[in-house]
Amino acid sequence: EIDEQDSQEPTKRDRIASSIARGHCFGKIPRSGIAEFKHVAERRRGGYDLVMSGNTFGQLFRVTTWGESHGKAIGGVIDGCPPGIPLSEADIQPALDRRRPGQSKVTTARNEEDHVEILSGVFEGKTTGTPISLLIHNKDQHSQDYAALKNVYRPQHADETYDLKYGFRDYRGGGRSSARETAMRVAAGAVAQKLFAHLKLKTRVIAYSQQIGDLVVKKPNFDVIEKNPVRAADLTVAKQMEKRILEAKTAGNSLGGIIEVTIL
Repeated sequence: EIDEQDSQEPTKRDRIASSIARGHCFGKIPRSGIAEFKHVAERRRGGYDLVMSGNTFGQLFRVTTWGESHGKAIGGVIDGCPPGIPLSEADIQPALDRRRPGQSKVTTARNEEDHVEILSGVFEGKTTGTPISLLIHNKDQHSQDYAALKNVYRPQHADETYDLKYGFRDYRGGGRSSARETAMRVAAGAVAQKLFAHLKLKTRVIAYSQQIGDLVVKKPNFDVIEKNPVRAADLTVAKQMEKRILEAKTAGNSLGGIIEVTIL
């Protein structure tokens, strides 16, 4: 086990770490990682003392998201939005429809409608200057599909690092570390766009897939970003990216990438 001097019965955390060290999971971590794991485990015998930060973004316009991939819902709270700005669910929904999963072969097959509800901060169609609370119900989660992964870590995911850091993880689709969480960032971005328009700001924020695997967009053309499923700024490279992703999918593998954001 991780702590040979410890007479206590091995915990789940100890057993998982031992399994990793012996190569029983999908991936291995270096011995230095096991040593760090041992140090953290010993320090936390009386209970886990780390909390998950990083759920709040911004200063003047502050966004806090909450929820997990397979929970009942995901949501967010926007604090700092001025009063008097026209806002409704219809202003936010197009951005969520653009992000919505299941639109092509290179995205997750999960079929979520992502209908957003505004719970607070809006009265008679205008913001009140108080926190705006948003909610999206999860309707197409299949938690049973992840039962076989309860005690193993998926490669290229945060399963391993999450468990090592917190001593606990939601194995159903990654829980909080799932890309499902980003839906609320998109919703908050739509509200920010309404704020920009209200203030007559001409600032544009453009994002696209700059690289997937070893395929790189070198001469971006922003006009074609919405004309391909990988949202690359080069149609020729986009076709190559799509082909490479599907090949990796067939092989049971995955690819990393880089998103480039330009503010004009």
